[in-house]
Order: sequence, then structure tokens, then C-alpha cells
Amino acid sequence: MTASIPRLGFGTWGRTGTDGVAAILCALETGYRHLDTAQSYGTEASVGEAMRQSRLKREEIFVTTKIKVDNLDPGKLLPSLRKSLETIGVDRVDLTLIHWPPPYDRIEPGGYLEQIAEAREMGLTRMIGVSNFTIALLEKAETLLGKGAVATNQIELNPLFQNRKIAVYCQERDILVTCYQPIAQGRMGDIEQMRAIAERHGATVEQVALAYELSKGYAAIPTSSKAERIRSNWLAHELDLTTADIEAIDALPQSSRAIDPPGAPLWD
Repeated sequence: MTASIPRLGFGTWGRTGTDGVAAILCALETGYRHLDTAQSYGTEASVGEAMRQSRLKREEIFVTTKIKVDNLDPGKLLPSLRKSLETIGVDRVDLTLIHWPPPYDRIEPGGYLEQIAEAREMGLTRMIGVSNFTIALLEKAETLLGKGAVATNQIELNPLFQNRKIAVYCQERDILVTCYQPIAQGRMGDIEQMRAIAERHGATVEQVALAYELSKGYAAIPTSSKAERIRSNWLAHELDLTTADIEAIDALPQSSRAIDPPGAPLWD
């Protein structure tokens, strides 16, 4: 089923208001067919409005949303997802994720994983997944929900933070790795090896980063408010990196993760 998830999507964090709708609409007009939103982003309404303005058929657009931590308590997840559907203006989304495991293990995984599985059974979402889950949490999810229930784990991953241990674990278990921060917040241009690869291909360093992630079999969800950058990032799916390019990126020195809030899980 994960084969139906478009591998190059458009992230919508920060895409609010009229300008946000315009950016999302630009992404759809460019060719993106996967929109990634979240309850905590405040962009579900922007996603819905851009979808309507695009005049694309609903089934042509893959929509992901994420349940915020405040809605993981018993009895809260389903009403919150129904509210998300109403805000977006759809009968169901294609993928719903647990955005973050509750900080400091405040809620047992069974308490929210069973709720999200119920959402799928009720037809509110076609697939379910997680974000920022560790190996230990994925193991618990498999025990509670069964093998293959979790479609994807959305994690911070880019050439400068390859997050290899969890990425390998996911791929070994057919859990799609979805990369957030896929272009490392614009820091790729500081890396000589990335600039050299980009120059050889007549590409941008951001295109190289995204092409690298796609070559690994990951999904990636870059975002931008600028039409030219939105269009440029989309062209990454046409860039074929060589084996030597991929090996050079594999060998890059690794930085620390950029997203590490208080109460985050014990990372792998």
C-alpha cells in the first residue's frame, strides 16, 4: 500500500493565509500530488483551499495530516481527526500520522495507537503512520497493531543528518521513511561536496539532496514560499545521481539533529 504514497511531496509548515494558499496551489500546478499538513501547523485550511482552487479531482491528491500531542489522550484523537477533515474539506485523508510520541512517556503507546487504528477502520484515513518514532516505539506499534500496520515513519533526515540506524530499521520492515528537513534548512550550499555534485549535474544543491533521498527509496517533503524554489525542488525527481555521487554523500560528516524538543524520545 505504501507504493501509493507519492515520494516527492510538498510540506506545508508555515504556508498560512493567502500567501500559503498560493504556495500550495503553485506546488499542485507544478506537479506535486502529495500535500503534508498537520493539526499543529495551522495549514489544514490552506491545503483545502488550494485543493479546491486547483480543480484537481480529490483522488489525484494524496493528503497527509498529523495528530498533535494534545489530541492523543483517550477519547480525543477521533474527534480531532474529524475536525481536521472538516477543516480541509474532505471525507477522509490518505494518511494520518502520530506527529510526536507524548513527551516523557506521558501516555502509553497503546492509548493512542489503538485510537489511530480505529480511525482507519472507520474510514477516516486510508493509511496510518507515525513521526519521530524510535525503534523501540516502532516495535511496540508492531506488537499492538500487527506487522505492516504502520505505513511510514516521518523523521528528520537529509545528507547532513542521515539518521541511518532508524532508516535502515524501517526499510528492513517495509516502513517507508519520509524525510522532513530534507534540504537541511538551506545549509546544503555550505558543503563543498554537495556544490561539486550539483555543478557536475547543472543542478542546485537542494535538488541533489532530494535526489539522494529519492535514490534511497525514501519520500521527502520539502517546502518553500517561493514559486521558483517550489518548481526547482520538483525537478529533483528527474535528476539521476551516479553511484559515485551517492557514495560521496553517504560519506559526508554528520551534524546533530535540528529538531530536538524537550521531552523528545530517547533517539536511536
